[in-house]
Amino acid sequence: MSFVGRIRQLLLYDAERDFYLKHFPSLVEQSDCILRPMVRSDIPLVHAIERLAYEFPWELETFRSCYRVGYHCWIAEKAKEVVGYGILTIGAGESHVLNLCVSPTHQGSGFGRVILTKLIAEASRAKVECVFLEVRPSNPKAIQLYQSAGFNEIGLRKDYYPAKAGREDALVMALAL
Repeated sequence: MSFVGRIRQLLLYDAERDFYLKHFPSLVEQSDCILRPMVRSDIPLVHAIERLAYEFPWELETFRSCYRVGYHCWIAEKAKEVVGYGILTIGAGESHVLNLCVSPTHQGSGFGRVILTKLIAEASRAKVECVFLEVRPSNPKAIQLYQSAGFNEIGLRKDYYPAKAGREDALVMALAL
């Protein structure tokens, strides 16, 4: 490496970032996450992630409808790559997380928490009283994420989700704001 290259490396060295990268890599990955409103051209990308992540994905038209009617649709990007998304409705003093998904190649990196935090902030900004969501009982990582964000289980919807063996119940969770 040239002398100028070594000087540049010393000047750009961030000991704190290096420490976190070594010991807590997911925190550094989260810090590189950019959240932005979804645009129409994101819909095929979002649908592709949905199809990779879920055995029973939403239809493309469902995403188009959510965007068209003005739901709060957010995109998470890392290095200009769409890594996840969240969709939230707001109305009548409450909100509902309709979908929150992170690409399988980026799951476990903290992007789900970043997206969820943004959706909660949007609901709070709209001065809603409560945020609701449904989650599959067979998805313990999502349940853990929601509980760590303050959501509590408030009910059960029988046979809510399609499943290989017929139908799966949904846990209904809520967060009071």
